[in-house]
Amino acid sequence: MTTPTTTTTSTAVTGAVGASYTRVEGRDKVTGAARYAGEIPFAELAHGWVVLSTIARGRISSVESDAVREMPGVLAVLHHGTAPRVDSDYISMLGPPDPIVEVFQHDRVPFVGWPVALVVAETSEQAREAAEALVVKYEAEPHDVAFSAAHPDTYIPDGDNHQMAKGDLDAELAASAHVVDEEYSTPEEHHSSMEPHAAMARWDAGRLEVVDSNQGSTWVADELAKLFSLDPASVRVRSEHVGGAFGSKGVRVHQILAVMAATVLDRPVRVVLTRRQLFSLTGYRSPTAQRVRLGADADGRLRAVGHQAHSLTSKVHEFVEGSAGFGRPMYASDAHHSVNRVVRLDVPTPTFMRAPGEAPGSFALESALDELAERTGLDPIALRARNEPDVGPVSGLPFGSRNLVACFEEGARRFGWADRDPRPGLRREGRWLIGTGTAAATFPVLAMPSTAAVTAEADGTFTVRITAADVGTGARTALTLIAADALEVAQDRVHVRIGDSDFGPAAISGGSMGTRSWGWAVTAAVRELREQLALGGDIPPQGITVRSDTSEYVFALAQKERHSYGAQFAEVAVDVTTGEVRVRRMLGIFAAGRIVNPLTARSQLVGGMTWGLSMALHEEAVRDQATGGHVGADFAGYHFAANADVPHIEADWVDDPDADDPVGIKGIGEIGIVGAAAAIANAVWHATGVRHRSLPIRPDRVLDAAGARDA
Repeated sequence: MTTPTTTTTSTAVTGAVGASYTRVEGRDKVTGAARYAGEIPFAELAHGWVVLSTIARGRISSVESDAVREMPGVLAVLHHGTAPRVDSDYISMLGPPDPIVEVFQHDRVPFVGWPVALVVAETSEQAREAAEALVVKYEAEPHDVAFSAAHPDTYIPDGDNHQMAKGDLDAELAASAHVVDEEYSTPEEHHSSMEPHAAMARWDAGRLEVVDSNQGSTWVADELAKLFSLDPASVRVRSEHVGGAFGSKGVRVHQILAVMAATVLDRPVRVVLTRRQLFSLTGYRSPTAQRVRLGADADGRLRAVGHQAHSLTSKVHEFVEGSAGFGRPMYASDAHHSVNRVVRLDVPTPTFMRAPGEAPGSFALESALDELAERTGLDPIALRARNEPDVGPVSGLPFGSRNLVACFEEGARRFGWADRDPRPGLRREGRWLIGTGTAAATFPVLAMPSTAAVTAEADGTFTVRITAADVGTGARTALTLIAADALEVAQDRVHVRIGDSDFGPAAISGGSMGTRSWGWAVTAAVRELREQLALGGDIPPQGITVRSDTSEYVFALAQKERHSYGAQFAEVAVDVTTGEVRVRRMLGIFAAGRIVNPLTARSQLVGGMTWGLSMALHEEAVRDQATGGHVGADFAGYHFAANADVPHIEADWVDDPDADDPVGIKGIGEIGIVGAAAAIANAVWHATGVRHRSLPIRPDRVLDAAGARDA
């Protein structure tokens, strides 16, 4: 087992950035002083409980609420006949809103788990009891929830990113000495975070206040203002502590319902979603069916890369899991073709989930690369290095910095890859077959315009205000270190306040762009503040405050291929009698720009790799074709990696400077999961000699595959 080591970064640490610090709010969290959205007390607080549809398609014929209204503590029953009206004709930062924001605006039911009523009562227990007693009748219609690549209604979505082609794919495949043409699949997956989705809404002197758990308070405030036709200045959303999000905590139905109920009752109302309700109300990762075609010369040089990916979306809103885009920046090839196809079904709308597109796309392409390495007789790392591009393989743009090969070189050294016998099924320890595998990772470097305010206080401290969201990544701590270095002061003189829409617009926590975008805005504000302080004079009691806005700079970024990269390694043991797969160790080496806080950075990367292990071996949401709903929509029926499943995981990084990048921070929240499942699947092949192209690699699938091989 590999022993943990310090980072491989060679850059000298001269300030706070680059040194390890515990979270500034860590003590509050472990002692319970940090309050989350679902537990902050409010005077006269009422509680709402959501009632969900039990049919997959049709309409509501009646909501029989009279008896429920007479139950103890019940204050109101909201549904399509009694709820306030909203205006959903607007464009959000992500485009047209999901029509789920039109909650209680009509009698149509588009999927199982659609909100049909909200019962509000004095206590959550009373609200739940009344909600479970509420009778809702429906007129059901035939539904279709069966996903497959062969579905007759698949289509290519509009937009430039869903279909790209360079060269003649069929001609290059025909001219190739080695061809891989295989199909891969991943199941529906869910990102139910530890903290449930919760929101409290109240009116205070004509202003709407929402205390929420979200990934961007500005985002939520802006959409609530548009939905309820309010002046944006009259809406305030606060989200101080967030217990996980992973793409699921944007604008969701519980926030809207809390505002509706608070408006009707003129008192604070909190709505907290249950674990089962998350499975239909907060998004998920679509299942995928992918076909990868690779063609290479006898020496392993790629001539053709073809990647076709199918996913599903709901019939009320389009969301595309862009899996086919993963390989576009990865490998040089004469022909590159990729296309994403979608089918509309009577299911909830999918959404962003940690490394959307890249996570399932990397499983397919990086598994296919391993199959090509087997056929060409090349080491999998050597095959990837042989096809390293000089410029973007599809875009033709120059790379900002690209250190994928360096990741593989360092990872191979640390993992002991040179000692590996490439032949499968040879290494055995008792009843366990042992194998090792590897895969590449990448994730784009993104940024959003942000504003920040920095105040020089009269007592010699500095206050930073920015509408950032710390969803567990350590954003507060990272911004404290960035501000301290920019101010050239000790970090204990910097106080960072986040999660309040009153602080002004800022990037969401998503797309691995939070720290990059927020840090840029903070640094810009500090630069201007220092210029003012350099003029001399006393600081007044109210302090000296400057505000930055990076909009102009973000939109003027040079057009380059900017990505984080990584090399994933895994060792597995496969029980030949039970089919059990155990991951014994994992190593990830990444190139992710400037690392602000190694302690929290490593935590993020290990967390992503752990999720990749769970993706490879455990996670699979199953939908009942007869009812259209989930089988086992809870943490008992939806399996994911537990402590005993997670082995020694080591995450580290290589030096990755980008001289032309104005920030240098690339983001690490998502790249840890990318390629991890493929590395494990490739290790299972090395252990057993059998390929698994469908996730998860369950024991029954291992046994079935072994039986088919031996038959």
